[in-house]
Amino acid sequence: MVNQDELTRMLTQLRLHRLASHWDEYLTQARKERYSPVRLLQYVIEQEYAAKCETSRQLRRQRANIPEELELETYPFDRQPKLDRKRIVSLYDSFDYITQQRNMVWLGPTGCGKTGLATAFLLQALDRGHRGYFITFPELIDRLFKSMADHSQDKVFRRFAAYDCLVIDEVGYVEVEPAQVGQFFTLMQRRHKTKTTLITSNLGFSEWGSFLHNNHLTSALIDRLTEHSHVINMRDCESLRPKLSEQA
Repeated sequence: MVNQDELTRMLTQLRLHRLASHWDEYLTQARKERYSPVRLLQYVIEQEYAAKCETSRQLRRQRANIPEELELETYPFDRQPKLDRKRIVSLYDSFDYITQQRNMVWLGPTGCGKTGLATAFLLQALDRGHRGYFITFPELIDRLFKSMADHSQDKVFRRFAAYDCLVIDEVGYVEVEPAQVGQFFTLMQRRHKTKTTLITSNLGFSEWGSFLHNNHLTSALIDRLTEHSHVINMRDCESLRPKLSEQA
């Protein structure tokens, strides 16, 4: 039988660092609960698996580029009486926006909480094991456009097309060039019915032509975004920012 130091060395060699550091703790629990050898093995596997899942979950969150982790439980529904809380919670609980690759679009004025809701849905997807990313529309357009110059366009498209859940925030805050409109449409086409895209915009669909400057592509883009999608109209919702400032 190997001694404790030798066991620790072997576990470290196998890259089971957490198991090595928690070995004494596991044995103490086994003695306390009088585990059989089989139960001890099950217990160790359960603990290590849970720890690995939690580490992976935290890593997915860190890599998702989320500016502020806003959970649905903290959304101030009481300050938005015109928002259909029951529908939002139902969509969140059903999780079909991921399981059925359905897009979600939040339309409403600045500061009404669109980003917070989109972030909450993204966080749920991440916590359930899916890869996701948060990016603003101006930043996305800039990355796509720059990729043309350094010939990395295919790589950038593959990256953003691969995310299970992609949040594109603040669509409509900047005008775009014709080439950028085409790139954005191409990305949405690649993700259409294969991945979930969550979009927030301060403009209604009828106003998208004002910043895209291409009626044909605008119409085609909206058709793809709204087909097999959930559209949340928040145009009658109030800005939460002044209220938060008053409380502060």
